Amino acid sequence: MLLKAFWRLLASLAVLLGALGVALPGLPTVPFLLVAAWAGSHGWPELEQRLLEHPRYGPSIRAWREKRAVPRRAKWTASVLIAISLTMLVVSPAPELLRWVLPPFLLCVTIWLWSRPDG
Repeated sequence: MLLKAFWRLLASLAVLLGALGVALPGLPTVPFLLVAAWAGSHGWPELEQRLLEHPRYGPSIRAWREKRAVPRRAKWTASVLIAISLTMLVVSPAPELLRWVLPPFLLCVTIWLWSRPDG
């Protein structure tokens, strides 16, 4: 019972963050819905099914589950946002450690993202 409540809480939190992502630019929606569907599969199958059948987000969730695929448009959007973030990092008074650690990390994220099949 407690474990089921944990999965439902995690799924609810992820759906809430995904909903915020619809309204806030720069905050992704689909990754949070992927987490929500995953958590739902452990303790809230009705929510999982509802997410999988959603007309806008369901195809992305299914593509990720079936092929670990990411839509090309999402790859481009993420890449542009990463480039903007790195530009802001260069022109801002960010801590030196952040200036050294964040660019290689984001480069790895970008390479990983583009290595996924198109969904």
